[in-house]
Amino acid sequence: MLELFLNPDKIEAGCDEAGRGCLAGPVFAAAVILPKDFECALLNDSKQVKEKDRYELRSIIEDRALAWAVGIVDHQEIDKINILNASFLAMHRAIDQLSVVPEHLLIDGNRFRKYKDIVNTCVVKGDGKYLPIAAASILAKTYRDDFMLNIHNEYPAYGWDTNKGYPTIRHRKAIAEFGVTPYHRMSFTLLSKQLSLDFE
Repeated sequence: MLELFLNPDKIEAGCDEAGRGCLAGPVFAAAVILPKDFECALLNDSKQVKEKDRYELRSIIEDRALAWAVGIVDHQEIDKINILNASFLAMHRAIDQLSVVPEHLLIDGNRFRKYKDIVNTCVVKGDGKYLPIAAASILAKTYRDDFMLNIHNEYPAYGWDTNKGYPTIRHRKAIAEFGVTPYHRMSFTLLSKQLSLDFE
């Protein structure tokens, strides 16, 4: 069972990101504040939830959360500031948009750049431990998936409808064959050594 809060006496927001390991597209992050009586047996880490259930959960979260928001850092910003800083910035942008100011932040992962004067706690694999982080993971994942499905229509050869920009063999082979798109992160290693040697 996932816990609803770390600090039940505080207004606590869960934060998580999606797309950090991708070769293309933005990194998305979400921040979610759940009510004290929130219950949802289906809610879990987005990676543990079926795709259709993720979208059902998104509707539940958006309907029942006290506040929620999504932040985005695009591929060009990622290339300028690196993916770790971009992940922090996406979370900050999500927190910026919350209609309720949190008193504590629950962050998925082991590192975070402090947001203003709000105390935060980093939780490794927190999306499988705390409901607010799991909720944030669902929003970040589904909104990023929507973005990648949309640009898949522009560049169908890369298979973004299935790989969502992650470095699958199909994705890397498409880069080798067709080159990069305007959505690729140029600071990332886009071709594996094996593929790059094949095309030298």
